[in-house]
Amino acid sequence: MDLLSLRYFQAVARHQHISRAAEELRVAQPSVSRTIIRLESELGVPLFDRYGRRIRLNEHGAAFLRRVDRALNELDDARRELADAAVAGPGRVAVAAETLVQLAAVLTPFRAQCPGVEVRLFQAPLESMRRHLLRGEVDFALASQPLAGPGLRSQELVREDVLLAVPPGHALAGREHVTVAELAGEEFVSTRAGHWQRALLERLFAREGLTPRVICEGDEAAATSELIGAGLGIGLMPAVARRTLGARSPVAWLRLDAADCHRTLTLVWRENAYLSPAARAFRRLAGERLMPDEA
Repeated sequence: MDLLSLRYFQAVARHQHISRAAEELRVAQPSVSRTIIRLESELGVPLFDRYGRRIRLNEHGAAFLRRVDRALNELDDARRELADAAVAGPGRVAVAAETLVQLAAVLTPFRAQCPGVEVRLFQAPLESMRRHLLRGEVDFALASQPLAGPGLRSQELVREDVLLAVPPGHALAGREHVTVAELAGEEFVSTRAGHWQRALLERLFAREGLTPRVICEGDEAAATSELIGAGLGIGLMPAVARRTLGARSPVAWLRLDAADCHRTLTLVWRENAYLSPAARAFRRLAGERLMPDEA
């Protein structure tokens, strides 16, 4: 059992597919297949269930993967730590976020304080951010919905209200408040499943025994206000959007009479993971620049 075998297993477990794993690893498919068979023989248990050409990670494989991920993450952290110690370079910071716009408030002072640091950003839904973190591919995830689990730590940065946006000529446009039940027949503009706006919308409706009618869904949250303003539907938007749009807002705003109608922005990282000096500076600035004023 060598490191190469473990990395082959990790890739196959991630893709649940020999050919895709071989493509990622840039090796021949038979080499990957032989490595997995040899590893299973050494361990004495099958790690995958076979269904013709299809494979699925079984309970033994899932248990082994948790240990392998932990071991390889430790080795990767050690490599980064020693590289930082050996070369007095500026370093690197990698961050995953559901939407990247919030990062601007941190990136400007960060780049001023840490010139030359390589910054890598990934836009991803919640579960993809979790995978990026657990694989050690990013230092931090900036999440707008709960992202917790074994080996993860988090710091709440911002908690803000979420408002209902409607077209100016909509029947609700003159209202200040509205209940979720009153929205049962409305058509919604939202993000795809997995993003925080969609998760909040579905959660609020589920409490009333309802399902929202989503007629437009996508990944471009910044376009929501324009689509609503064009009369396509109504939608949930964070209070920061109202402040940012100001007088040029194409929508009318209402408050929802519903508990927990807010967004919590949280910085998440792996517990006990190595964080470079640049990464620690980024975490400090995120707390200073994104922390609510009353904190």
